[in-house]
Amino acid sequence: MSGHSKWATTKHKKAAIDAKRGKLFARLIKNIEVAARTGGGDPDGNPTLFDAIQKARKNSVPLDNIERARRRGGGEEAGGADWQTIMYEGYGPNGVAVLIECLTDNRNRAATEVRTAMTRNGGSMADPGSVSYMFSRKGVVIVPKAETSEDDVMLAVLEAGAEEVNDLGEAFEVVSEAGDLIPVRKALQDAGIDYESAESSFMPSVSVQLEVEGAKKIFKLIDALEDCDDVQNVFANFDVSDEVMAEVG
Repeated sequence: MSGHSKWATTKHKKAAIDAKRGKLFARLIKNIEVAARTGGGDPDGNPTLFDAIQKARKNSVPLDNIERARRRGGGEEAGGADWQTIMYEGYGPNGVAVLIECLTDNRNRAATEVRTAMTRNGGSMADPGSVSYMFSRKGVVIVPKAETSEDDVMLAVLEAGAEEVNDLGEAFEVVSEAGDLIPVRKALQDAGIDYESAESSFMPSVSVQLEVEGAKKIFKLIDALEDCDDVQNVFANFDVSDEVMAEVG
């Protein structure tokens, strides 16, 4: 498995902890509001909103919260914030390239929080474009293993544009070009295969191999970044072996 897949597994296991802190819920609510604002408040006519709602429901966000976010974003209810998407770039320990995706209503606050988290955890900010060229935007669908087999998943998605299916341990990760995300998701639905989430992601074209100490440092940095209220996603180009992941825990 790639470093991305191992980190995806780690993030998957962290979801319950994040939810208890309220961080995950807040991020999912923001995604719904932004999706409704940019593409309309009807999930049937807005695939991005459909997937944002699906992910929120899978992560046990209360239905009332989901509906209020949809209504705010769609203009049916007052109170929506003016969310802006900002991408910051930087380097972590051992030269690991890091992309930090923020969704914020205060650019100055977001910039300060990200810079502080980076500098306090062995990272440094980088100029726009100096890191992002090492990543490609992809579509990623997560399918729980309990629902299906790898062969069934591959059979369902290959003709829809999927590039690969990765085993994350407890789930399968279906990777496609970003533009093929919706057809891949629909292909799974048509095959009767339940999925956990479908969203765009950034995957690295080159990776930095890390040993135990390096892995601990990058995980600490990513944790600090994800604790920032305005940070939605963190992408990094590290790779670690199964042995290192087991030792890091």
